[in-house]
Amino acid sequence: MEIRNQKDFGAGLMYIIIGLFFTYMATQYQMGTAAKMGPGYFPFWLGLVMTALGLLILVKSLSAKAAIEKIPPFNWKIIGLITGSVILYGILLPTMGFIVAVAVLVFMSASASHEFHWKGTLVNAIFLIVFTYSVFVIGLKLQFPLLPFFLQ
Repeated sequence: MEIRNQKDFGAGLMYIIIGLFFTYMATQYQMGTAAKMGPGYFPFWLGLVMTALGLLILVKSLSAKAAIEKIPPFNWKIIGLITGSVILYGILLPTMGFIVAVAVLVFMSASASHEFHWKGTLVNAIFLIVFTYSVFVIGLKLQFPLLPFFLQ
């Protein structure tokens, strides 16, 4: 049996693994019934649906009608920039504050794109700072430093 569509095969395999993981982990919690759901009920069924979806995608990737697609090589620079931006956000938040941390996160992760433009990224950063400030600080009343430690 030949894997005609490597992208779909990989996606199906990933869905199956994640779905089985959540299904297994959900069995560690009380299930309950459909009328009175326990904490394991929703993740269990969601894991089964995800596993079934993954199996469907995987099988379709093997069919003779599947488009032939290869998985391109990983671009480690992009993966490193995006992962590094999230790690740097966690490091910067306590000392440099929310505004600087979000701005660095947006600019660093956007620089991983081949379509990176300073103006668009600046607009995106300002929007995300205002939006997340509205949701987390004003709406949810979470408290964390907004400005760098030397400006407080």
